[in-house]
Amino acid sequence: MALTDIWFLLIAVLWTGYFVLEGFDFGVGMLLPFVGRTEKDRRVAINTIGPVWDGNEVWLLVAGGATFAAFPEWYASLFSGFFLALLLILVALIVRGVAFEFRGKIDSDRWRRNWDIGIVVGSTVPALLWGVAFANIVAGVPLDADHEFTGSLLTLLNPYALLGGLATLSLFALHGAVFLSLKTHGDVRTRSRALAQRAGLASVVLGGGFLVWTFLAHGPFWTVVPVLVAAAALIGAVLANARAREGWAFLLTATAIVAVTVTLFGSLYPDVLPSSTDPAFSLNTTNAASTPYTLQIMTWVAVVFTPVVLAYQSWTFWVFRRRIGAADIPAASGLPARNGRKDEPVR
Repeated sequence: MALTDIWFLLIAVLWTGYFVLEGFDFGVGMLLPFVGRTEKDRRVAINTIGPVWDGNEVWLLVAGGATFAAFPEWYASLFSGFFLALLLILVALIVRGVAFEFRGKIDSDRWRRNWDIGIVVGSTVPALLWGVAFANIVAGVPLDADHEFTGSLLTLLNPYALLGGLATLSLFALHGAVFLSLKTHGDVRTRSRALAQRAGLASVVLGGGFLVWTFLAHGPFWTVVPVLVAAAALIGAVLANARAREGWAFLLTATAIVAVTVTLFGSLYPDVLPSSTDPAFSLNTTNAASTPYTLQIMTWVAVVFTPVVLAYQSWTFWVFRRRIGAADIPAASGLPARNGRKDEPVR
């Protein structure tokens, strides 16, 4: 296997890890007003992802950096053509991160309510636009002979791409609801399980429709396997959630996300950015790649550091593995906690 193919596969793995891990972060953020009827319930929901959300975003940074180093032509055409969409995603991620950090700084309901809006918007926008972006990457965009994007933002808002956005939105909402039901107890868990059922039905319809469209229009024959796996995993997740088997439900939603990502990258290969103007103008793993020497150096760096990163993140999830509930949240700043001490507010 050529190094260009290896790095295409590694980039697909990085995006898969990002969608699996950041997917439940997005879901928790989107569902915050629905699972958190009280301030303590909202803090319970936020604290389920508090120790891990920023680490999960590292997968995005590494995926972007790997694309820049391994396939600079792909990176250049993608980021110039998708500039406005990616800018919206970046702003949303910044707003969400700031909201996580600042919502507990002042003991004011209005203050926290405003930052909660930032969390919801900052989670919903990327969950929608990542689906729109990857659907366009698979379907192809207008590129000229110099691999320059010749369309506009409206070009990206086609029916197939919008369905892809709705599919990822519903899938991440399901993933987040199942994660919340797995990590909490009490009222938050009860509401999360109910929301997971609704999000699950939407995911089966929207995600199934998007995958079938992808397979029929863009996918090679073998991608029928991940399509069927994704459909079975989604249905299984809904059934497992109905029986309060949150661990199995979370494993199945993660499996569905993996299958969806495999379908997208499998439908894309060997192209990395097809041209809808003329197939001869498409970027592929050959004409978009860096020099062999660059890819060799990157491969050794990946071999050394990837296990370290995986071990650290696995340890983080292990340390923060237990369920939490309203009783685990200390009193707000300035108010006595259950143990009689004053605690800093937990975000």
